[in-house]
Amino acid sequence: MRTIRKFVIDLFVEGFFRRWYRFVNNADKKAEVVFMNYGFADDTHNMPLNANDEPNRFPIQLYHQLVKPHDLQNKDILEIGCGRGGGLAFLTKLLHPSSATGVDLDPTAVEFCNKHWSKPGLKFIQGNAQNVPLPDNSFDVIINVESSHRYEDLNLFLSEVKRLLKPDGVFLLTDFRGKDKMPVLMNHFGGSGLEIIGNDDVTPQVVKALELDDHRRRYLVKALVPKFMHWIALDFAGAKGSPTYRKFSSGKWIYFNYHFKKAPALKPIIIHQK
Repeated sequence: MRTIRKFVIDLFVEGFFRRWYRFVNNADKKAEVVFMNYGFADDTHNMPLNANDEPNRFPIQLYHQLVKPHDLQNKDILEIGCGRGGGLAFLTKLLHPSSATGVDLDPTAVEFCNKHWSKPGLKFIQGNAQNVPLPDNSFDVIINVESSHRYEDLNLFLSEVKRLLKPDGVFLLTDFRGKDKMPVLMNHFGGSGLEIIGNDDVTPQVVKALELDDHRRRYLVKALVPKFMHWIALDFAGAKGSPTYRKFSSGKWIYFNYHFKKAPALKPIIIHQK
């Protein structure tokens, strides 16, 4: 009986997660939810923010710590799984890429992004992470934040990343997996044809962000979600004491950064005839 009950609950939770963007788009009339990640906090990462950005400090810092080692100025950048666009919009404002494109599967999220973040050089399109409707060798930097764990075929996604990157381009990924799933993930990475140039376990910094951001997350759940659904929304938000929070704090789930590089273009071999 307990197994059946858990199966039904898991199906309900999965359905809720898949419809979350559409739900938020309808409920969030004040556009308070523009980031949907678990955030990042440590003692050294305390970047200055203006008053409008300050409420989203920890989700912003998750983006910033991921891209910080790389120069995005005058680069063509792409975020796959851009959600409600807050991360890409912030990076565009802060780091001045030549162009910034966001792709998301949910058309309501894309509609919100294009309406809320209208700016020259920044655009959002609807598309599947495993079949992105953009041309080969188009981007210097591709970003994927807390999205890849929901993809049905990670190998297809990684092959799309490789196709879309320019030679010498970089791919920046931050996400989480169960600790027992990490060897499988590494097999995917090893077969991607991309070179791993850096990686970090940032689980402690994510847990700290969830703790520091707990009040805001609970406020948003209370403001936007019907009371009978609070328990699942709090879990989705990673509120302190939720199953999601406990999985991170216990080490059952690992939150990581991975930085990849695409190989440079091959130089033509010139044969000099005597």
